[in-house]
Amino acid sequence: MASEGELGRKWDRCMADSAVKLGAGFGLGIVFSVIFFKRKTWPIAFGSGMGLGMAYSNCQHDFQSQYLLHGKFVKEQ
Repeated sequence: MASEGELGRKWDRCMADSAVKLGAGFGLGIVFSVIFFKRKTWPIAFGSGMGLGMAYSNCQHDFQSQYLLHGKFVKEQ
């Protein structure tokens, strides 16, 4: 089982990744809505959904892989 500190770091990474991907999907949805789709709302919802879906997939993978070390180099001896 992961320690509380590692679990907290995973949640922090998950929330930050979700915010970034949701914002990027939302922003791209707005751009596509204005430029290509004559201000329809479905590209915004689609982009936001794609961003949340990618973030959920990343979080799921992060929580299921217990022995993955993020940003740390491990020397083999």
